[in-house]
Amino acid sequence: MKLIYIVEDHDVIRNGVVQYLAISGYEAVGQRNLGEARAAFENRVPDLLIQDVMLPDGDGFSFVKEMKQHYPKLPVIFLTARTEESDRILGFELGADDYISKPFSPKELVLRIQALFRRIDEMDSTANTNVFTYRDADNVMVIDDNEHVLSINGNPVTLTAAEWRIVFYLASNSPNLITRSQILEECFDYSFESYERVVDTHIKNIRAKLKPGTWIDTVRGYGYRFSGKKA
Repeated sequence: MKLIYIVEDHDVIRNGVVQYLAISGYEAVGQRNLGEARAAFENRVPDLLIQDVMLPDGDGFSFVKEMKQHYPKLPVIFLTARTEESDRILGFELGADDYISKPFSPKELVLRIQALFRRIDEMDSTANTNVFTYRDADNVMVIDDNEHVLSINGNPVTLTAAEWRIVFYLASNSPNLITRSQILEECFDYSFESYERVVDTHIKNIRAKLKPGTWIDTVRGYGYRFSGKKA
């Protein structure tokens, strides 16, 4: 049974989400503030963190950034009343897998969670032993599809689950041009136009990590293309 933490100071929302997730087959535990959340993490790391942003004892964005430093592969969904695009982009820059604005549908939340766990489980259950090598002018990238490990010039690169899916999808379809909507549909299971900026944010984060070398080209007005050449 997957363990989910819900960090939310509004009692009605928190208890409602906990109950709905329990009915849906998850072990759901709510925390009212960041202090309770930190104590819970010390006891047990969850399979998913659902995080509010505005809390009485701190900022949810900062807390997620802190947790990602200790648990870089921790799946995170922000659940917040902060609906500005800049806030949503910040959430994804911090490595969130999804961002849901209040008010929200509990059923949609569960569907998003199911889609997220399905993607993670598919990654974990991959049985092949494919190892792909790509080169640019001066560098070598190795993608291990079995272990979900990526390295450049022998140095491991830490990617979030979403970043891994994007890199592997682009590399697997190289040298084809890939649109933002294709990335959303194939890597995130949804395709809302308002979320296309999310793809740009992930690409920016990925490029910062995939150095040295230039591995992803922008095709203006279209999308992206993986530029590494298969060795």
